[in-house]
Amino acid sequence: MPTNRIALVTGANQGMGKHVAKELAADGVTVFIGSRDLARGETAAAEIGSGAVALQLDVTDAASIASAAKRIDEEAGRLDLLVNNAGVSTTRTGALNMAQLRDLAKPSIASLDEVRAVWEVNVFGALAMYQAMLPLLRKSSDARIINVTSALGSLTLAADPTFAYHSSFEPIYAASKAALHAVTLSMMIELEATDIKINLVSPGFARTQLVNFEGTESIEDAAREVVRVARLGPEGPTATFTTWEGRSLPW
Repeated sequence: MPTNRIALVTGANQGMGKHVAKELAADGVTVFIGSRDLARGETAAAEIGSGAVALQLDVTDAASIASAAKRIDEEAGRLDLLVNNAGVSTTRTGALNMAQLRDLAKPSIASLDEVRAVWEVNVFGALAMYQAMLPLLRKSSDARIINVTSALGSLTLAADPTFAYHSSFEPIYAASKAALHAVTLSMMIELEATDIKINLVSPGFARTQLVNFEGTESIEDAAREVVRVARLGPEGPTATFTTWEGRSLPW
């Protein structure tokens, strides 16, 4: 394994995660392509090319996470960058658009099973990855964690009636991102006395499977802030919550 920077991007076999991995690989970073389905990860790694390594990884499966950490340790010996990108907005299948999904996500009728399933990925998955990969990040002299979130998870914005997505705040996806913010804050506090950096990033509203391809931006444009923060060096900021060009968002 090369001695250049080592990164892991979860949910990287498609969409924004794949694009972030592609940009990092182009920079000369060795990128582990986290994918629940190894075959899909291998296809994505082959399409990205040099520097991309497929890694079977399901952030809701403790055994899968432990196996991934063991492989990274054996092959690279450390981890410099963890991008917690894996996320889901719903577990429902079928031809439902975003408006229909929002109607079904109202707190008075939201399926508790779906709330649990989405939180399992978006909240508990990110925390599980943090716990498993922290020992590898501690071996790096330039370690950084990026938790990919959404501006929808900002309680400050959501509570403002003038916010464009005020009525879209619901207990399934949006609240899972608010919970991710709380978990990220706890990580930031734990890491304050260390050299490990951690950043919360809200990408743009991309046309991806996560939002039924109803987004307003291309994957490339939406991913710019994640890529920008991923490229920060050891002198770059930590404990931030930003969107494109480093613009701070309220928690």
